Amino acid sequence: MIPRPLYMDRLREFIGKPVIKVITGIRRCGKSAVLELLRGELLKAGIGPDEIIFINFESFEFSDIRRADQLYAHVKERRAGREGTCCILLDEIQEVSSWEKAVNAFLVDFGADVYITGSNSRLLSSELATYLAGRYVGIHVQPLSFSEYLDFQQSVQGQAATDLRRAFGEYLRLGGFPVIHANALPADSAQKVVYDIYSSAILRDTVQRCNIRDIGLLERVVRFVLDNTGSKFSAKNVADYFKSQQRKVDLNTVYNYLDALEAAFIVYRIPRYDVRGREILRTQEKFYPADHSLIYAVMGYRDRFISGVLENIVMLELMRRGYRVFTGKLDDLEIDFIGECREQKVYVQVAFHLHEKTTIDREFAPLLKVRDHYPKYVVSMDEMWQDNVEGIRHIHIAEWLMKNEF
Repeated sequence: MIPRPLYMDRLREFIGKPVIKVITGIRRCGKSAVLELLRGELLKAGIGPDEIIFINFESFEFSDIRRADQLYAHVKERRAGREGTCCILLDEIQEVSSWEKAVNAFLVDFGADVYITGSNSRLLSSELATYLAGRYVGIHVQPLSFSEYLDFQQSVQGQAATDLRRAFGEYLRLGGFPVIHANALPADSAQKVVYDIYSSAILRDTVQRCNIRDIGLLERVVRFVLDNTGSKFSAKNVADYFKSQQRKVDLNTVYNYLDALEAAFIVYRIPRYDVRGREILRTQEKFYPADHSLIYAVMGYRDRFISGVLENIVMLELMRRGYRVFTGKLDDLEIDFIGECREQKVYVQVAFHLHEKTTIDREFAPLLKVRDHYPKYVVSMDEMWQDNVEGIRHIHIAEWLMKNEF
């Protein structure tokens, strides 16, 4: 199994600690693999296999466990006559109704070291907070970063990539879902697999869990978001789009559907930040999918998607590294991303190419107006021109993604 050190390092901080470890992320992003890697780590640490209870609720073996009382009874039976350390690993826990009651009991009754995964952010909702207030920590797993993609390629193919930019071109086309790279799937097959992942996430984690009735409208909302990746989102834009589709739509329903898509980690909502006023604005946020391959799988390959796809990759990298991500407004100018992490900030503009002077001016102008000491980047796919302009660094996106720190 190929390591995911980013997430294992985060989990190690909490092994044996009296908190529930809640691992979330879109379907097939690698949560189950992280849980398997954790089991291997626990075994290496000297915990016996009989002291580890591992349940995958998507396995037919455990299909009879669908309520909290059934889950509690199963674990209690497994623990009968045993004392000492108990590690409980529960994969896709949302398949069990009222699961939080059982998980809380494992902590209270058995003093267990508990890890759970799920494909819906409502694992961290008010219900969980009610039962486990102050006793859980969330760890969010995403599809592969570019750096992780290179690690997967080396593990599968047995050799490291020698051309970083060429490797990025392949990552750009294939996306980051681990199953694609663990099996070295070609582009056409990869696109079909990603579409199946998307369909499963839509059906099971939005339609079924949120009781959505108008599946056709939901799919139109998804297509609108994917078609407008990187564009400012407004009620007027939505209304105009559906009008062009000869369909009337209730905007409240659209926003409810967007909430459901967010809950299933299919899309992320990035708020807008007024740099001058130092406040988060309530309008014209942007939406980005959980992996750029979802754009291709649903919409097909189109050249005009490239700018939004590059933004998507940059946004996810900032999020992956622990930054709170915003889009920026500075007077009448726009900053693609502002990342905040504790006392640090980073500003990033994203472009496909900077061939024209107007494009160069557009990308550098907002950052030149920001008068602070934090790092500022313009990232693009330009092969030749790499330069600094008054402290703003222009760098190829592949090299920016591989930086140890921004």
